[in-house]
Amino acid sequence: MLNFFSILLGLISCLVMLIGIIPLLGWLNWLMMGFATFGVILGALSDKKSGLIINIVAIVIGGLRLLLGGGIL
Repeated sequence: MLNFFSILLGLISCLVMLIGIIPLLGWLNWLMMGFATFGVILGALSDKKSGLIINIVAIVIGGLRLLLGGGIL
């Protein structure tokens, strides 16, 4: 059950992260980081690790986008 919620949060985070890639919408990645971090916690507590991996990928790509945009853009 925890893995299901982790995957759900991961998919939501990935969708928000894809929108946040658009220029001037990079601030959405800060919002996504909170959801994905909570998803990582749920994924770490579950038996399966698929939700954990989805959330980590979303955090890494969103973090890279924030790094390239200077944190805001």
